[in-house]
Amino acid sequence: MGLLVVGGTLFRVWQVARDDDRGPADVVIVLGAAQYNGRPSAVLEARLEHTAQLYADGVADRVLTVGGSRAGDVYTEAEAGRNWLVDRGVPEAAIVPVGEGSDTLGSVRAAAEEAERQGWRSAVIVSDPWHSLRAVTMARDAGLDASASPTRRGPIVQTRERQARYIIRETAALLHYRATHAPVAVDAQTGLG
Repeated sequence: MGLLVVGGTLFRVWQVARDDDRGPADVVIVLGAAQYNGRPSAVLEARLEHTAQLYADGVADRVLTVGGSRAGDVYTEAEAGRNWLVDRGVPEAAIVPVGEGSDTLGSVRAAAEEAERQGWRSAVIVSDPWHSLRAVTMARDAGLDASASPTRRGPIVQTRERQARYIIRETAALLHYRATHAPVAVDAQTGLG
């Protein structure tokens, strides 16, 4: 039975990673990742590029950037994301930064709280492909009608070996979340937690 649960979860992580929901939504939520003095990491930049395209394509007329900061940071991940998007032509008035969350669960809950304050019900979540199922699951648990539009660029999708490693990591993280409704430890390389 355990093998069926793990195998089924692994298949769903892989399957959802291949989907790309660009249906209309109230807001596009881009999950944060590391930033360096306001400059997005390669992982965050790939997510932001994808978000800018979703905004340009009219998926939503609002973007919510989310993610906190570490001790000593001048910028939050949300601020770095907002600044990057504004520099690429997304109107500042269309972006709501939520500078909270040091892991996926904290970020998703902060985003859902802001969405509720704004009266937004539906959201397209932007993250990495293998992270999409867990992020959407958490967002739905937080009350959002959520779907995923994962990025197809960035360091997490560069090689088959790296993809396999993240599929396995996200399978374990999703099973952990479903059993405990608690966050997992943050990966130092990607910021995924």
